Amino acid sequence: MTNTQQIASAGIAHQYTDYETDEVMTWCGGCGNYSIQNALKRALSLEGIDRANVIFCFDVGCSGNGSDKMEGYTIHGLHGRVLPLAAGVKMAQHNTHVICEAGDGATFSEGAGHVVHAIRNDYPVLFIHHDNQNYGLTTGQCSSLTPKGCKMNAAPEGNPIEPLNPLEVVLSLKPSFVARTCCVDTEHMTETFQKALNHKGFAFVETLQSCPTYNKHTTHEWYVENIKFIEKEFPDYDPTDIWQARKLVDNTVPYLGMIYHNPKRESFLESLAHKDKNDPMLIDEVQQVDVGNFMATL
Repeated sequence: MTNTQQIASAGIAHQYTDYETDEVMTWCGGCGNYSIQNALKRALSLEGIDRANVIFCFDVGCSGNGSDKMEGYTIHGLHGRVLPLAAGVKMAQHNTHVICEAGDGATFSEGAGHVVHAIRNDYPVLFIHHDNQNYGLTTGQCSSLTPKGCKMNAAPEGNPIEPLNPLEVVLSLKPSFVARTCCVDTEHMTETFQKALNHKGFAFVETLQSCPTYNKHTTHEWYVENIKFIEKEFPDYDPTDIWQARKLVDNTVPYLGMIYHNPKRESFLESLAHKDKNDPMLIDEVQQVDVGNFMATL
């Protein structure tokens, strides 16, 4: 049964539409953001998560332009700073799902330092990394993930620098959840986001994304022809084995699926369990106060 059929048969289609707005979509035709956002709405609906129980944090960029196209509590933060923003939200709202999204420029250029500590601290948030291998919103500059030789507006002769391998970086930081999916397969994205929503720590989901306007190297058609699925290619693959995971991502083939999972790792909130017994959550400290006497002195 497909995710669409599951939504219909479960009678939760209304939850999917609850996340939709009347805002006009402004992404380029064929942009991977359409299917990514659609998959996220599906995943939330299938998990029965009401929009009142989720907070969306968006970075600046093409992915960030989805902030007004997702009905709910949304924050459009600063470029490269969505991870500390999301961590702060989660610290204040322990029992709320926190989902943050950012492109590769914001994640592995401006925000590279924040990625390190978000994974290191294992903040319990879902992070969707939109990997379209360029700065799309600023009209096609090279990012730290742009393939060498790929021609961009600011590099018409081709990017002269070898790109980072984002998942090699992530796996070197002892994460608790790493998965890869792709915008050309909405069903796979939906299932991946569902798994990430149920993870207790920091869930890093690399979402390979086509950029039809500026990235002519890894196009929608290229992904359709080249993506492979871990479960089909490696039936005996063990996602709890960090060494298998590192070997898998050290490969030019874009394998999709659960790359690494350590469910035994203690999340940031779990490490502070002793503190919660003595101190209230930040949201519990916020109370209504009568400021009438103060205002009368002005």
